[in-house]
Amino acid sequence: MEKFGKSQPVKRREDLRLVTGHGRYVDDIAPQGALFAMFLRSSVAHAVLKSVDVSAARDMPGVHLVVTSGDLLAAGITRGLDGATMPNRDGTMGTAPKRPILAEGKLRFVGEAIAMVIAETRAQAMDAIEAIEVEYDDLPAVLALVPSDVPIHDEAPDNRAYDWEIGDAAATEAAMAHAAHVVRMEVDDNRVIVNAIEPRGAYAEYADGRLHLAVNGQGVWGVKAYLGKVLNMPAENIRVTTPDVGGGFGMKGMSYPEYIALSHAAMVLGRPVRWMSERTEAMLSDNAGRDLTHTVEMGFDENHRITGYRVNTRCNLGAYNSQFGQAIQSHLFARVVMGTYDCQTLYMNTQGFYTNTTQVDAYRGAGRPEAIYLLERVMDMAARELGVDPFDLRRINFIKEGDFPYTSVTGETYDVGAFARLLDRAEAKADVKGFAARRRAAENRGNLRGLGICYYIESIMGDPSETAKVEFNEDGTVSIYVGTQSGGQGHETVYAQFLSDQTGIPADLIGVVQGDSDRIKTGGGTGGSRSVTTQSTATLATVGTMVEAFRPYLADKMGVEAAQITFDAETFRAAGSNMTPTLLEAAEMARDDGRMDLLVHEETTTLPGRSYPNGAHICEVEVDGETGDVAVKSYTVADDFGNLINPMLAEGQVHGGVAQGIGQALMEHVGYDGDGQLLTATFMDYAMPRADDVPMYGFETLPVPSTANPMGMKGCGEAGTVGSMAATANAVLDALWVRGVRRADMPFTPVRVWKMMEDAVATAQ
Repeated sequence: MEKFGKSQPVKRREDLRLVTGHGRYVDDIAPQGALFAMFLRSSVAHAVLKSVDVSAARDMPGVHLVVTSGDLLAAGITRGLDGATMPNRDGTMGTAPKRPILAEGKLRFVGEAIAMVIAETRAQAMDAIEAIEVEYDDLPAVLALVPSDVPIHDEAPDNRAYDWEIGDAAATEAAMAHAAHVVRMEVDDNRVIVNAIEPRGAYAEYADGRLHLAVNGQGVWGVKAYLGKVLNMPAENIRVTTPDVGGGFGMKGMSYPEYIALSHAAMVLGRPVRWMSERTEAMLSDNAGRDLTHTVEMGFDENHRITGYRVNTRCNLGAYNSQFGQAIQSHLFARVVMGTYDCQTLYMNTQGFYTNTTQVDAYRGAGRPEAIYLLERVMDMAARELGVDPFDLRRINFIKEGDFPYTSVTGETYDVGAFARLLDRAEAKADVKGFAARRRAAENRGNLRGLGICYYIESIMGDPSETAKVEFNEDGTVSIYVGTQSGGQGHETVYAQFLSDQTGIPADLIGVVQGDSDRIKTGGGTGGSRSVTTQSTATLATVGTMVEAFRPYLADKMGVEAAQITFDAETFRAAGSNMTPTLLEAAEMARDDGRMDLLVHEETTTLPGRSYPNGAHICEVEVDGETGDVAVKSYTVADDFGNLINPMLAEGQVHGGVAQGIGQALMEHVGYDGDGQLLTATFMDYAMPRADDVPMYGFETLPVPSTANPMGMKGCGEAGTVGSMAATANAVLDALWVRGVRRADMPFTPVRVWKMMEDAVATAQ
């Protein structure tokens, strides 16, 4: 551990700049004189688009350009947005209807972009938007996750986008038939809106044959590649940059129609063009998260060991395939579908449906929170039906420490794990033994107390390759160029800290350069908790290359053979020489000698495998017996993130992730009416967790270093959300069980919980 980082809780260096209003977000840095873009969005969920009359808008004061789908097609922009497809059970591929930049032929969800106006001011653009006349013929809105005879796309006449499977159906059926006990459940996973503190935004400028798009995303290279394909431009003529970003959570990890339209406008006008989403606009157009429903069965033998697991899922893709939509609830879900439990008999079928709603894609965890939520809800129900302590049922079925490396039923190779030890640690930390007394005290107050647990595991996703470049600057500072992108995680701190740990260069002299496709040749961006692990691996390799490059140069200076020189992560040393130069001193000497080749070093590395953060979440809630109000009274987390560079930053990631999971469990929920109108399009209607909705968390780590990277790290960015939804939901059902409630789905708002209790009483009568 000492070799690969001192694991110090260093405060985030970027925070002072950000919290004092000195951040450089995309709407802060738009070029002077940039024109304003606004989008006319559909007010109906499903309709045949007959005409879009923009003649009046084009004549409005201050208007420079109005763009419709016809204008884009005339300009040769015929390609739609990319969306992954998954194989169907019959060997065909999932449906891939075109997702246009601006609506073509049909309107398919409220908020779909129909036209773009470019004007001198935002107010003038808004006025022009209101002057556009749209003629359409209404169609019935499709919202249900079942085959329908009202097609949203001709390519999917029943609105089924894909029908995917993994596992052995026959073996799983046999396991269920011979099981001593089978647990069956239906579980819903409600739709949520991501609501990053900074909405999506971008500006585009075009000069001297080059396009520059600045966007508050999660990586520049994917957007750059897509711009090249859609605009038919060579890569060298496109620059994409990303400044400070106020939260991404997966939602900002892909291309959106606005970025293409803005780029087109800048190229047509030869003027910079800017756009920043308003909050309701974001709620209508950003990719949403989750939104799926499951029917599940789990078989057990007489010793309470799992013998088979069968999952049937229906997921909502929204109106179109988003970039990763089909893959999220199939391929990525399956990565951890069996969690930490030793069972090799599984069958999973996922069917995705198009509906007249906003697209659904990655949201903090991207398939893994959904899988763990389902699995841990089933495990808790199984413990009740089997009459087994829920902690013990998990221990019985855990993959044992002596069984690693372990290949899961879906092909994931878990390299290490100490699941039982972490669960023991969390159980002790949460004072589970004292829960019965706390429950009795709540009952004396007329309330219901519940305890829920979740044991999660996450599979780190994304590109396993990453590049790091280190450059010694003339002013004595050092720049590290990285291929990942911070959205508030503290990358400026952790990357400087890690490089400082490996080289002895003071962290305050190290600047982190990110988010510029002209300055950094490649990178995988941020997503899937990949950033610190992949970036630090590349940095470590770059440091190794740098040290090797300086040895022969310093050999002449120190009067020794190059092979005699060692580097102790601070200074170069060699027996027989009194010189002990630091890297900064060696770089200064090289600059004086004209050895500019020694001032820039770069390496690209590829991880040999994924890492698997895991841990236990324990939640205690108290439910008001009369109103149904749910309060989280305590929350405990014990995580295995492997070796940590900065425990403070890791804890911050867990805190944020848990808050998002609790938010979904207790209050966040997207509502549509029967016509596909979004009912939760402002913060007056869409509830978000506040400080008094979450308790102070108990957090600790028990590191089991990963073998999949030289530092023994495991990503931590999404883990808090992966574990918190099921822990909270299990706690609520535990509280309500004494009232006869046998099914409890998120969100646990007071009115829903009150109705659960009332319905249970009515059923009992």
